[in-house]
Amino acid sequence: MNVFRGSTPFFAGPACALTIGNFDGVHRGHRALLNQLVDGARERGLVSCVLTFEPHPKEFFSPEQAPPRILNLRDKLAALAEIGIDRVVVEHFNSAFARLSPEEFVSEIIVKRLNTKWILIGDDFCYGAKRAGNFASLKAAGEKYGFEVSSIQTISDDGERISSSALRTALANGDMKQAEKLLGRPYGISGHVIHGRQLGRQLGFPTLNLAVANHLHHRKPATTGIFTAQVLGLSDKPLPAVASLGVRPTVEDEGRVLLETHIFDYQKDVYGKIITVELLEKIRDEEKYDDLDTLTNAIAQDAKHAKNYFQKKSYV
Repeated sequence: MNVFRGSTPFFAGPACALTIGNFDGVHRGHRALLNQLVDGARERGLVSCVLTFEPHPKEFFSPEQAPPRILNLRDKLAALAEIGIDRVVVEHFNSAFARLSPEEFVSEIIVKRLNTKWILIGDDFCYGAKRAGNFASLKAAGEKYGFEVSSIQTISDDGERISSSALRTALANGDMKQAEKLLGRPYGISGHVIHGRQLGRQLGFPTLNLAVANHLHHRKPATTGIFTAQVLGLSDKPLPAVASLGVRPTVEDEGRVLLETHIFDYQKDVYGKIITVELLEKIRDEEKYDDLDTLTNAIAQDAKHAKNYFQKKSYV
């Protein structure tokens, strides 16, 4: 998969089949559209292309009110590659881009930059400044510029719309089973293992640390707490673990969000490696403890809970 980042003045490439959106989560609803895009592109002899945005438009306009990210950009791109998308254009969303009228968006981005011959969009798609463009105006533009426009209906499960909002709600509630149902896979976060303060090692529970977000970038995690987890990328099979995702209120007050994962019976040095931590079950919320002894006892109980989860799972 080819990835193009930033505001390239002009991008001329093979004619493409295009879809546009944030695709936060790349959940089952997104996948239905993306799979249809890949199949339709193949039938038409086109390159499948996704146009997405960084930052999320809501983060640009009102960062304090923006919803938490479900996936970081790395994980979103990995999910798109897994589906079989040929090309992803990560458009830098800024004031100039936000001012593009629907007409300018079509002529400058869809036609000139992306060489689009077919667009597949969701039934609620809007585009251009103030979201003034819609399916009808895009259809009319397609007749003018010579590209085809199709839409796909919203995907539902048991009558409930599969959406990023529904997924955020499940994650915020710690309902990891519902999140997995909406995603079609366990909820995971990937990144490079970084050096920490070695506190977990001192307490008898060494951890692999991933930086998730910090208050300076107004990026909140989609879920927080203590979780039964499994780690991918270090072995040919998932490694059972217990994980903490949050701001570590007992030991620091810097506002950093870290994912700290203790893999059971694992001692290898993996600093710098890219791993994925899948959160399978929420055990409890984060808590602030009066001292490290109380924190250590709590971690021990969490580890015991997670080990019981995997023991029960092995007998299912």
